[in-house]
Amino acid sequence: MHGPTPPLPLPTDQLQFAMPPMHDSVEDERRHRKERLAGALRVFGRAGLEDGVSGHITARDPEFSDCFWVNPFGMPFRHVTVGDLVLANKDGQVVEGRYHVNQAAFTVHAQVHAARPDVVAVAHCHSVHGRALAALGDLIDPITQESCAFYEDLALYDAYSGVTVDAEEGRRIATALGSRKALVLRNHGLLTVGDSVDAAAWWFLSLERSCQVQLLAKAAGRPVLIDHKQAVATREQLGGDLVAWINYQPLWQDISRTEPDLLS
Repeated sequence: MHGPTPPLPLPTDQLQFAMPPMHDSVEDERRHRKERLAGALRVFGRAGLEDGVSGHITARDPEFSDCFWVNPFGMPFRHVTVGDLVLANKDGQVVEGRYHVNQAAFTVHAQVHAARPDVVAVAHCHSVHGRALAALGDLIDPITQESCAFYEDLALYDAYSGVTVDAEEGRRIATALGSRKALVLRNHGLLTVGDSVDAAAWWFLSLERSCQVQLLAKAAGRPVLIDHKQAVATREQLGGDLVAWINYQPLWQDISRTEPDLLS
């Protein structure tokens, strides 16, 4: 006797798989970036990444490339809505919105955006484990699959000059970042960039976790390093902004479904 006929596999073109959307107009793209920015700020708030008024994510406007959407100064990340976001020009002057921006933080973001026209979003927060690694002046070692995404794609800004308020300091930070996707600011914290808000946010979250894992591993013993060849191969597989975008989608789905007021 023959058993039941097993079900046939579905054609792959009938299966859903999210990819970065295409936009029909600059207005649609602007709305999309603002929605993702408000969502990322709330994700960061859930993760406990803000410290007082420190911490920002900026998103380049798709039409006015030297203007950037940013969270309002002093507003809790978890309260930010699309309508609260502020648009500031490269000099930190508000051109749209109802709130001030943090001039010290915006100076750095504006210089990074200016140096990297390929970058849509920049994320910087004073996260706990990022600050701990920064206090050591260390970079991330290739000790896990996730940390390999930053292998030879992470730089150290080996200086500290207090609260950054001048453009020259911002330019030095942008120079230290170079073409990489992430930077450790010594005695300060972490900064990440991406070709989308989703990618920049994911890199920050992943880098913060990688800092935590490295600090824990070194406290417990001597971590075993992944060799150069395998670390490079892993980075080539996992270190691109498209992979970051894909990894971030569960976080976006969660925050947009459970806190839909962020879209207001």
